[in-house]
Amino acid sequence: MVKNGSHTAGKSRKKILITQPRPESDKSPYYELSRKYNVELDFHPFIRLEAIPAKDFRKQKIDIQTYSAVIFTSRNAIDHFFRMCEEMKINVSQDTKYFCITEAVALYLQKFILYRKRKVFYGADGSNKSLFDVINKHKGNEKFLYVCSENQQDSEITGWLKNNNCEFALAYMYRTQSNDLKGVLATNDYDVICFFTPSGVRSLFDNMPKFKQNGTVIGAFGDNTSRAVEEAGLKLSIKVPQPKMPSMVSALDQFLADKKNSCSK
Repeated sequence: MVKNGSHTAGKSRKKILITQPRPESDKSPYYELSRKYNVELDFHPFIRLEAIPAKDFRKQKIDIQTYSAVIFTSRNAIDHFFRMCEEMKINVSQDTKYFCITEAVALYLQKFILYRKRKVFYGADGSNKSLFDVINKHKGNEKFLYVCSENQQDSEITGWLKNNNCEFALAYMYRTQSNDLKGVLATNDYDVICFFTPSGVRSLFDNMPKFKQNGTVIGAFGDNTSRAVEEAGLKLSIKVPQPKMPSMVSALDQFLADKKNSCSK
């Protein structure tokens, strides 16, 4: 059981919990990882997103068209931004600039806009600092809209924007809710749990308020998730992205390879 973190004696296969939906494609690198190291991967999304409807968004008194730049820290934020524009029949200016936390998030914009590098920017390594470096070059000329969850805006980003005298507003276009995972967590003994959002970490404790790590390896994607793990009093062992480990799959590959090598010595 995950709540006590004890690993059953003699258990040969490692069990890894990915706190996201199961990949749709059989060619997902997660499945290749499972075969390569003979590990068991479970996929259970820890959170679900609820859209804030346009009629409620209007109460925030934000005129989207007056903002020249938009900040995105996830693909979910992109989905809900363009959903909201569609619901409100807003045409986004072709001159709007987009500042994204990673290249993967930036590339997702292709689903909605004609992607041009002169108006799409992203951090070099997926960290908040690299995002700030990019914003810093443009902050004097732009009015920023930071699209985020009603209950999950990043305090480091908002703090930086304030401290650097940026003109900005927070646009709450969706909210995160914890899924009920008590059954999953109570009946499984996971060696590794991988988180991708601060809300996912919160969901763990919503489901199991008395959770004790006791040797369970914790992985986190992104600065904000890593900080949430540490603020929850958990030891963080796998931090992504890093220069040679841009994804959770690559980090798990390295982690499992290290474990295999140490066992063979």
